[in-house]
Amino acid sequence: MNHRMNVIRKTAAAVTAAALAALVAAPTAAASGARTLYAAPDGHGTTCTVARPCSPEGARDRARTETGRDIRVLLEDGTYHLDAALQLGAEDSGTDGHTATWTAAPGARPILSGGRAITGWTKNADGTWTAGVPAGVTPRQLFIDGRRAVRARGEACAASVCDATKTGMTGAEATGIADWQRPTDAEAVIRVRWRNYHCRIAGVSGDLLTFDRPCWTNSSGGTDRTGPAWDTTTVDSTRYSGVAFFENAAELLDQPGEFVWNSGARTVTYLPREGENMNRAQALTPHTERLLVLDGAHDVTVKGIGFAYAAYRGPDTEEGYAGMQAGLTLTGATGPVDHAGRFYTKPSAAVTVRGGQHISIESARFSHLGGAGAILEAGTKDSSLTRSTFTDLSSGAVYVGDTEPKPDASLAGERNTIAYNTITRSGVEYTDSVGIWAGYEAELTVDHNSIDHLPYSGISVGWGWNQPEAQQSVLRDNKVTDNRITNVMEVAQQQHDGGAIYTQGAQPGTVLSGNYINRSAFGNTERDGNGIYLDEQSSHITVENNVITRIGYKWVSNWADYGIQNTARANWTDTAAPALAGTGSVMTDNRTGLDRLPAEALAVAARAGAHGGPVEQLRTDLARTGTAGQSSTEGTAGAGLALDADTNTDTRTLSEAGAWWQVDLGATKHIRQIEIWNNSSTTTADFDVITDDGTVHVSGKALRPTVLDLESRTRTVKIAVPGTGRVALSQVLIHP
Repeated sequence: MNHRMNVIRKTAAAVTAAALAALVAAPTAAASGARTLYAAPDGHGTTCTVARPCSPEGARDRARTETGRDIRVLLEDGTYHLDAALQLGAEDSGTDGHTATWTAAPGARPILSGGRAITGWTKNADGTWTAGVPAGVTPRQLFIDGRRAVRARGEACAASVCDATKTGMTGAEATGIADWQRPTDAEAVIRVRWRNYHCRIAGVSGDLLTFDRPCWTNSSGGTDRTGPAWDTTTVDSTRYSGVAFFENAAELLDQPGEFVWNSGARTVTYLPREGENMNRAQALTPHTERLLVLDGAHDVTVKGIGFAYAAYRGPDTEEGYAGMQAGLTLTGATGPVDHAGRFYTKPSAAVTVRGGQHISIESARFSHLGGAGAILEAGTKDSSLTRSTFTDLSSGAVYVGDTEPKPDASLAGERNTIAYNTITRSGVEYTDSVGIWAGYEAELTVDHNSIDHLPYSGISVGWGWNQPEAQQSVLRDNKVTDNRITNVMEVAQQQHDGGAIYTQGAQPGTVLSGNYINRSAFGNTERDGNGIYLDEQSSHITVENNVITRIGYKWVSNWADYGIQNTARANWTDTAAPALAGTGSVMTDNRTGLDRLPAEALAVAARAGAHGGPVEQLRTDLARTGTAGQSSTEGTAGAGLALDADTNTDTRTLSEAGAWWQVDLGATKHIRQIEIWNNSSTTTADFDVITDDGTVHVSGKALRPTVLDLESRTRTVKIAVPGTGRVALSQVLIHP
């Protein structure tokens, strides 16, 4: 018995030891593999399995209990309605060589949404529909079945009527605002050169309007906080030409697709477009400002997730929107003297990364946003945003870096990448914003992005103008390569003095190469809108192997003599540009004045962008070999300057009865199109285009260019003023 008992005890001890060893070993074995957690729109609890998914916050909290392994959080299909941002911090990072991944489940297209539904619509006698708005919600934007509605807006008001000063504006009686039921719900939208302002009316007294402060203070001159000392683009400056439009008043609600917010009744009223049924339509307004915030996180991947209906609340407050440049605003009632934009404020964004390291955002979808898409700031390093789409954004798509020229090492942006993204129709509301903005970054890569239909600049890198505190900074070794930038600096949005690619500051080692730029500021009414704009202190930058066509102004601009040692070489373009200014700046081996792109240029352009794409081939210009003449010549502005393949040189007649310019093609030619590029002062207006087959009258100012599609067999093309006036042209192209 004793021997048997000893054997049993030894056996039991061995089994117990083995079991304990197995129990100890089990976590170690499991730890070597990835831990997958599941989240769903209706998820709850802490199990986080495919059968019992958690909420995103629940999955995050469960992930924090898992250590020593890769963590994967899979988001199931559907819309996740967020009342606050999903916050990921240092404790949510990959550790000890492991990673943390937040991604769409296989086949799923999850969306994090900040939208709030507007329901309970009732039809009014005038065809509009009205609904109550939930408490705490302010519908600055409204989307009906995913389509953006427009805040009810009126006509432009010229400065002669709406005269802006530091204290307010005239024009309340002439515009009818004095008789509006709720003028203090309305805003003035003003565009001055590269700036955009949105300030709410604070009061009406007779013909005088006052506006919320600090919005109006920060939009007008005299604060010493609005930019360089030479700045003349505030609402009370000589460059102010009037209000673009007033918006958000019931009296302005007259077009299908418009809406108005009544803050007193807490209602929104909408005039449907054809085919919209408000009994069935989904009406959403952005409400939650940020949807995902990574603060101090590292080694995190976010992949395949959509972000929609995030709000930007600042413009709805007394701060309004005092735009300074590129979508950054001046905020606060007081602040330090700031001529270099060091203390400007970025817009709110759906995704914000602060102080991140090795953060990767991939294949994300940003849409229907009240603010910006994504911000990488506050010392974010070695991080990337790639293969994502941005469409229908009120502000810019991507903001990288900050406005401090000499940050502490921990706050410096370094080695970040923005690549293979597609950006369309950003800056819908805040038209001074840009597609991709970068502040003081080093070793930034902006590569193979496709950018289309933006109101202002496409890509902007650098900051600080020529201010002393910004002349030496951390800017260096940035690469803007192989991007496709088309239809930016849109004329209808009235934003000026920008470019498809815009730079600021001395940034040695920076290269702009392989980009395809087409139709920047095309169709403008003045000489404005560049291809590549090396503005202000831009220095030590190389511009090479770019294809730049159909540009409203210069294909490359470097006007400031304190921007030095820039090089433009081996680019292809259909016009010319003045020599680069600044000590040590050179232009060499550029192929300018082309009327056909060679095969090498077509190949570069076709490869550019997130997916490559078509290239607008230039058309043969029959006028180029013709003989020009004009009725008279003012100074040295001879007729031949319209045939020199340079939209920066001008012809000019005297102001006289029947003034004309003409080109003789040398023989009768079959033509199909004529392009007429006005001169720098847009002096050619209300003119006739005369061929051997007849006359076409053009009303209003000639554009850059005015394009006439006509079929004619003619030897001569004449541009003439029927009455008394002047003909002044920078270029005339005649296509077979």
